Amino acid sequence: MEEANVTEQTTVQPLWLTALRIILGLTLIWKGISFIRDYALVENYIEHTGVDVFSKNAQWLAIVVSYLSLLSGLFIASGLWTKLFSAIQIPILIVAIFFVNMKGAGESTFELILSIVIFILLIVFVIKGSGKISADEFFRTYYKAGTVDGNTQEFFKS
Repeated sequence: MEEANVTEQTTVQPLWLTALRIILGLTLIWKGISFIRDYALVENYIEHTGVDVFSKNAQWLAIVVSYLSLLSGLFIASGLWTKLFSAIQIPILIVAIFFVNMKGAGESTFELILSIVIFILLIVFVIKGSGKISADEFFRTYYKAGTVDGNTQEFFKS
C-alpha cells in the first residue's frame, strides 16, 4: 500500500510544468516545420559549424534534424516517451547553441535565447518526465486498471 502512494506522488507535476511541456513540444514542432520548409538554411547552418564531420554530411544531417525536431515535438507535446525524446533533442540543441547560434549571436539574439530556453526545458523533462496529464500516464493507468478486475470501469469514470 505504501509503494502505491510513493509511485503516485512521483508522477504528480504542477500544471504549469505540464503547460511548459506542451509549449516545448509545440515549439519543436514549429521549428521542425520551419526546418523542413527551408532545408537550404538548415544545411547552410550545419556546413558553417566549423566541424568537418558535420560539414561533409550537411545535407543528410539537415533532413535528420528537421524530421527529428518535428517528431520529438509531437511526442513531447503529447507526453509520450517524453524523457527519451527530450534526451534525443539535447545533442541537437548543444550543437545549435555552441556551433550555430554563438557564431551568429550578433545577428539573432532571439534564436540563441530560444535555443538556451529549449535546452534547459529539455533537461528538466529528461529529469522530471511527462507528468500526470500525458499519454504516458494514460497508458500506465490504463494498463494498471486492466490488470485488476473491476478497475477498468473505475478508470473510465475519472
